[in-house]
Amino acid sequence: MSTNRARLEILKPFEFTYASNRICVPLGAQRLLAFLALQGDGAHRAAAAEQLWPDCTPFRAAANLRSALCQARRVESLTVIDCFGPRLLLSRSINVDLHGVWESGRQVMAGMTPLPECWDALIADLGRELLPGWAEDWLVLERSRWDQMRVYTLESLGQQFQAAGQYLPALQASLAAMAVDPLRETAHRIAIEVHIAEGNVASAIKRYQDYRSFLERELRVAPSIQMTQLVQDLMPT
Repeated sequence: MSTNRARLEILKPFEFTYASNRICVPLGAQRLLAFLALQGDGAHRAAAAEQLWPDCTPFRAAANLRSALCQARRVESLTVIDCFGPRLLLSRSINVDLHGVWESGRQVMAGMTPLPECWDALIADLGRELLPGWAEDWLVLERSRWDQMRVYTLESLGQQFQAAGQYLPALQASLAAMAVDPLRETAHRIAIEVHIAEGNVASAIKRYQDYRSFLERELRVAPSIQMTQLVQDLMPT
């Protein structure tokens, strides 16, 4: 990636860089840039104003949008936001970290295992939250979409690595998926399968027992029969 390209990072606290230099962006402009980064087809001005400033009157929200647009539209000689009549789009010249990770996730779920030099960074990226610390209502659905995407990608990675006998990345992918959604069983099963494949019986049993206790404590339910069958022959009689 060229160091002269602008980059917007939202899988971490907001950061905008251009030519490798961090650019100070006012809060209103930050919100607009982040919002547009999550709208693949852009957004109508009125819809953007309503979403970004829901507690304001339409007149005040529109004024806030105009101010944010003025602050964010250009950085030095670079166009950051394209305006097509009432429609706003983040410029295609902006590299957004989420977009790259999302595309990698699609490739993984299509069966493409990342190169050995890439999997560590991909697992780390998939473990990142979307704009941590932001409390905007419009982020609730976007965070849910991101969480679903990353947990399915991490589980798919874990299954691919486990099947290939690459146990360390398989285990790391499953642990990262558990951190996103500790209730989902799939990642726990992958971890148990990895422990069994490595001959780590005690680790497999402990992972099962920990998950069973967690489910009982949180939901008063038991692991599935599929999961129990993984360890039933390993349990002491």
